[in-house]
Amino acid sequence: MAHNVLSKILKNNNFLSLANNGLVAVFGFFGFLLLVRSLNTNDFGKWVLLITTANFIDMIRFGITRTAIVRFLAGADPEEAKNLIGSNYIINLISTLIIVAIVVAANRLFPQEIHDSGFSLFFQWFPLLAIITIPFNNAQSVLQAKMRFDYILLLRIINVGGFMIFLVYNYFVSRYSIQTIVYAYLIINILTSLVASLTNWDGILQLFRASAVTNKQILNFGKYSTGTLIGSNLLKSADTFIIGLSPFLGTAGVALYSIPLKLTEIIEIPLRSYAMTAFPGMSKASIEGNNEKVKQIFYTNAGGMTLLLIPVMVISFIFADQFVYILGGPGYESTASIFRIFCLYGMLLPLDRFIGVALDSINMPKFNFYKVVYMTSANIVGDAVVVFAFLYVALSYSTTSLLASGHSILSVLALSRAFTVQTVLEGVAWVTILFTLIGILVGYFYLNQKLNIQLRKVLSGGIQFLGQFNVWRKK
Repeated sequence: MAHNVLSKILKNNNFLSLANNGLVAVFGFFGFLLLVRSLNTNDFGKWVLLITTANFIDMIRFGITRTAIVRFLAGADPEEAKNLIGSNYIINLISTLIIVAIVVAANRLFPQEIHDSGFSLFFQWFPLLAIITIPFNNAQSVLQAKMRFDYILLLRIINVGGFMIFLVYNYFVSRYSIQTIVYAYLIINILTSLVASLTNWDGILQLFRASAVTNKQILNFGKYSTGTLIGSNLLKSADTFIIGLSPFLGTAGVALYSIPLKLTEIIEIPLRSYAMTAFPGMSKASIEGNNEKVKQIFYTNAGGMTLLLIPVMVISFIFADQFVYILGGPGYESTASIFRIFCLYGMLLPLDRFIGVALDSINMPKFNFYKVVYMTSANIVGDAVVVFAFLYVALSYSTTSLLASGHSILSVLALSRAFTVQTVLEGVAWVTILFTLIGILVGYFYLNQKLNIQLRKVLSGGIQFLGQFNVWRKK
């Protein structure tokens, strides 16, 4: 009996998807914890900019195909599936080579400016990283479309698990430089991609099955889904980029902001997992013309994840100081206030995320793209105002006030800078709540035009979702 229950759990797609994202998040959390203690603030800021920028560029590379391949494979016959997988590979290969050429050209044209910036590590290593991760990224898209989350889990164990083993060894034994850490990261990604290609999970054997029809099919959908994925990634990446570009905040500001941001990413694990499994199901229902089923999946997932995350957010808000100290250690305690702001954002996130998933699943990627454009625009404008305009006002005010209180010039400069950095980073976090509210309102407007969504049913759907786990049943 116990064996049968365990077998069912291990074969459940929601469990496997949660295990996938949970594994990445847990290893990412401990890897982050080890890196922040292994590197000085400047090098750690460069590492964050390398990974953040690389992830953002990946949205451009694979945004063209990822959502499209998941949706179209859900209703494809075996022969069409091979053509779609081949198109997925060839389009991603071409887009990667174009982006790599642009990055290499920029590095050649502006070597001194890049060397002096916090982005030097990115321009040095991204071209190689982009090429070697093509099979790994292709495999994740194809396997998600086929609902083979067990294979995705294996690839991620190799990828994040291998890097985690190196970081543990590095922290307790060697304390290598940041360059050596990058070397290890590249080698582990090569190994992961080799496994993806040798098993054909990435679809490399279908590379030449691409057809003009499937290329066009993916690109027509992808022109909107690319913008959506880029915009979605930019919603968070923009914070890091703008902070990094500020001459006052720089890599130190990036390092401070990355602590509460990483904690928020961990909280998003179940949300990301259920979105991955809900999308293929909603897409299939939409293709079959069953809009009622699409709405039911939307209500249960959006409502269920909201009800699950609320107590998590409350606990995180109360113990924010302890969580920040555990992750960042001494020197990062002040960022607890930023994490508390992100806790409020976390309560809004499920509704926003599943509105976007629903728009893509009913073949309205254009409107999901518009939604993200509104959100990204609000985020960039808000961040720019906070970081550059408010920075000047806050610095001037705090300096004047401190001098009037009789502080020395040196102490005024030190206290003023600390006050201003903290205030500016908190302002950036508040902008996150603003653009999320905008996304919910805009997305609901578009979604309601086709599905006639009733937001009050999100709550009842959430209760139904929790009922699956016998939460409301008496024993």
